[in-house]
Amino acid sequence: MPDGLIPWILLPFVGAMIGYVTNRLAVHMIFRPVEPKKILGLTLQGLVPRRQDDLAKSIGGVVGDHLVRPEDLRGALENIDLEGVVDRALDKGLGSKLEELRKLPFVGGFLTDERVAELRGHAVQGIVKNKDDIAEALQEGLEKGVNVHELVEAKVKSFPVTRMEELILQVASKELKSIEILGGVLGGIVGLVQAALLSLL
Repeated sequence: MPDGLIPWILLPFVGAMIGYVTNRLAVHMIFRPVEPKKILGLTLQGLVPRRQDDLAKSIGGVVGDHLVRPEDLRGALENIDLEGVVDRALDKGLGSKLEELRKLPFVGGFLTDERVAELRGHAVQGIVKNKDDIAEALQEGLEKGVNVHELVEAKVKSFPVTRMEELILQVASKELKSIEILGGVLGGIVGLVQAALLSLL
C-alpha cells in the first residue's frame, strides 16, 4: 500500500472507532454504574441514578401540574356508570344485613324481595340524580387528599434504576444506537479532515 494512502485509511478508521466508543460509553453512563464507584480518585455514577431524586421531583411536577389534575379526575368520574356501581355496592353491602333483618320478628315480614328491590331502586335513582354534587364532592376530596405531585415523585424515587433502564431501552434503543453510529461517522469525517490537512502540509 502506498505510504500516501495510509493517513487516508488509518486516521478515518481511528477517528470512527474513537467516536463510536466514546458515544457508546456516554450512552452506557446514562444509567451505569448504578452505585458510585471510585476510579483513579474520581467518583463515577450514572446520570439517572445520581439525579434520580431531581428527576422524580421534575416528573412529579409535570404530571401533577399539567398531566393529571383534579378536574381531569372529575371528568373521569363523570364517565363512570354510577348507577351500576351503586347498584352493585348496595347488592354486596346489604345482602348479609338483609338476611339478619329478615330473621327478626315483625320486621322480616315487610322485607319481601319486591319491597327490597323497590327501596334499592329508589336509593340508586336518588344517588344518580345527585351525580354532579357527588362528583364535585369527590373532586374536593381528591384535591385535599390526593397530591399527584408527591405521589408520582415518591413512585419515581423508589423505582429501580435497572428497571427504568430496561423501559427506556425498549422505547429508545434505535435512537440510542443511532447516536453511537453517528459518533463513529463524525469521528471518521474528522479523520478524513486530518488526513486532508496532512496531505497539504
